[in-house]
Parts: sequence; structure tokens; C-alpha cells
Amino acid sequence: MILSHEHKFIFLWTKETAGTSIELALSELCGPDDVITPLTREDEARRAGRRGAQNWRLHSWWKSPRLLKGAWFKFSAKDYGFYNHMKAEEMRANIDPAVWRSYFKFAFERNPWDRQVSLYYHRYREKDDRPDFATFIHKDKKAHINNFGVYSIDGNLAVDFLGRFETLEKDLRFALDHVGLSTAEALPDAKTRFRPGSVPYRDHYDEETRNIVADWYAQEIKLLGYEF
Repeated sequence: MILSHEHKFIFLWTKETAGTSIELALSELCGPDDVITPLTREDEARRAGRRGAQNWRLHSWWKSPRLLKGAWFKFSAKDYGFYNHMKAEEMRANIDPAVWRSYFKFAFERNPWDRQVSLYYHRYREKDDRPDFATFIHKDKKAHINNFGVYSIDGNLAVDFLGRFETLEKDLRFALDHVGLSTAEALPDAKTRFRPGSVPYRDHYDEETRNIVADWYAQEIKLLGYEF
């Protein structure tokens, strides 16, 4: 997630939509007062010597609600600051209302059936413990994700522009053009190594799992007109 005061934009980071690549590219354009959320240790190393995570803390760690759960040793940015995949409603509650109203807000979405396959390979990066896709859909408690809540509030679209993963570079250029920016470099290929590129996403599905995904993500399918 990036909140740029210098360029007056807010990038809300959805899951499995090349968010790491986008943040790596956008962080290069940010100023010293902008908010840039932390990445994994590996991805932070990729922007070492350049502008990295900054200004994301909202309060001290000891004010985290996790303290009440006795989980003090598991703190992350989500517990006490701005964080990746932060929902629009929470983002709005933690910044000046004038900033929320006036800054250009954008996010990206992806065909949910394709996105679910990407999540599967990302979730089970190690082949040795990877279940079959149907088992993942039926039994993994983290199989269902809530991208719609990242860019909507009370069921309504809360961003000024919702780009598509399928036209990622074109749509990112459109968003940057809107705030008077551009990036000459191609997007970094972060995390694409997890998923084999030879098997079409449709081949992972049977009728039941196809319908489950359609039900889970009916809102974004309706919003953007995605089809299997």
C-alpha cells in the first residue's frame, strides 16, 4: 500500500494482482513524506539502497490489540500501522478526510478463476506439501480472499480507478498519467516464479470448484464482467 502526499495518490494493494511488482515500481517515485508499507525481507532486499518502507507506523507496538491475546511475539505492520492489503474503509478511517476525498485512489483486480489458481501456487510454494486444487478449495481456510473489501466500502466502489491485471502495464500507465507521473522501467517480475506457466487456469477446475469460485467472488465478477 502506498499513500503519496507528494503526488496525491493512494495505491490499495489487492492479493494476487502483481501488487509486489507495482509497489516496487511506485516506491521509486515516492517522496520522503510518503507512506510505503513493508514488504517481505526478500523483497525489501530488492529495493535496498533505494526508497523502501517508511512512515507506515500509526502507533507504537504496545498499543496493538494483539497484546490482549497474548501474541506480543507475532507483531506485524497490520497490528500497529499501515499494511499491505489494507481495506479502503480502514484506510479512510486513518487519514485526513480531505486527503481521502481529494487524492487519486486506484487498485487492481484479476479474473477470480485465474487469481484463485495463482493463490494456490503461491500458498503452496513447496511442491512436497501441495494438495490437489480441489482439496485446496474445499479445505484450506485461507483459500477464500477478500479483494473486493480492499477497494470497496459498504459494497460500493471506493476507488477512482480499478485496473485489470490482464492489462496491467497499460492500466498502471493510465493511473500514473492521471497524477502526472510515468515509469520508464518494466515492472519487476516479483513472485511469478511460484506458478508454472504451461497449464491454463481452467484446467484446474471441475464444475463444482468452478461454481464455488463464482459464488465466492460474485461481487467482483459482476462489477468487472469476468467470465470463466
